[in-house]
Amino acid sequence: MAWDTERTKRLLLDAATAEFSAYGLAGARIDRIAATAGVNKERIYQYFGKKDELFARVLAGRLRASMDEVQMTGTGPEAVGEYAGRLFDHHLADGVIPRLVFWEGLERGAATAADLDRAAYHAEKVELFRRLLPGVGAEAAGQLLLTIVSLVNAWPVLGHLDTFLVGDGPDAADRRRAVVVATATVLARDALARAGATGDTTVDAASDRALDAASDTARS
Repeated sequence: MAWDTERTKRLLLDAATAEFSAYGLAGARIDRIAATAGVNKERIYQYFGKKDELFARVLAGRLRASMDEVQMTGTGPEAVGEYAGRLFDHHLADGVIPRLVFWEGLERGAATAADLDRAAYHAEKVELFRRLLPGVGAEAAGQLLLTIVSLVNAWPVLGHLDTFLVGDGPDAADRRRAVVVATATVLARDALARAGATGDTTVDAASDRALDAASDTARS
């Protein structure tokens, strides 16, 4: 029987996703990933390289999938708020991306700056986000998107703080979602107002180059 390489990779990536989400990069064990997948651990090194490379592959795959699943549609501040709400819903249901991003920040940090694929992904995301707010420059759009992503990623990991800060309850997630949507909408209005006041319609050249590179990679 022929070896199903793609199925094996999928099993390993699924097992690695669960392992990294639960234990982070340092705490994850290649032996456990292999055992969960029912695959010899040598296959991990063969297909994905070292443990940190496997971690990067797992997170990049989840981020790319989320961008496809939670698309940016419409224009204007309300469209930004609506996108933030849908991203909140997705990450709360998924649960994995927020944990992986926090683990990455704690354990890999600045090392991710050398990841050209991730840089291209984020440049592409900023440019897609700018379409929601025509006329807003790359810097302002990036700052707003960073704020939204930070808010969305934080609550699934830090939701227990509701008990201390605002009080817990069965509608805690709904209340937090409403705050995220309102915050994103207000900040989007402010970004548009500032862009109108300064005439900021510039396109960040480095971001455009990274976006072109991401498109080339996707086509190859």
